[in-house]
Amino acid sequence: MLTGCGINDVPDKKNTVDAAWAEVQNQYQRRSDLIPNLVRTVEGYANQEREVLTEVTEARSRASSIQLSADDLSDPAKVAQFQAAQDQLSGALSRLLVTVEAYPDLKSNQNFLALQSQLEGTENRIAVARRDYIATVQDYNREFMVLPDRWVASIFNGQYERAVPFEAVPEAQTAPEVQFGDE
Repeated sequence: MLTGCGINDVPDKKNTVDAAWAEVQNQYQRRSDLIPNLVRTVEGYANQEREVLTEVTEARSRASSIQLSADDLSDPAKVAQFQAAQDQLSGALSRLLVTVEAYPDLKSNQNFLALQSQLEGTENRIAVARRDYIATVQDYNREFMVLPDRWVASIFNGQYERAVPFEAVPEAQTAPEVQFGDE
């Protein structure tokens, strides 16, 4: 009888939130693993662009050093710190890909094209994982807001810690400006 009233909903939804966050981290890790290969490929063609390559490598290092466990999802400051590091890495990668436009040989290199395709696919996977995480957080947090679920959850699951949804940085609202050559 108790299972019919939703007693297991909170633990199930919390596990779903944790799993969705693990997938976000999985996709960030995939991106982090691809970056050294991309940088090495670009280095072979663009030795004079060391500053951009160094920026990408340093941003990857910072992003990889900040860990966010499922237990930290109720701490907005930790989530913001993690996301800021990931946003810095995204910005550095964007600048790297714009820099590559100056190197026609590199753009036609099969290794670079394969890595660029993998990176683009990974960015899409990150977007999907974020979207799925947002949906599961919304569902989890809703469990504690609507009646009678709110009463059942508080009786059987105790203290509620709201999961922190993903939030884009304000700069994400503006499209990056891309210039080629002397335009």
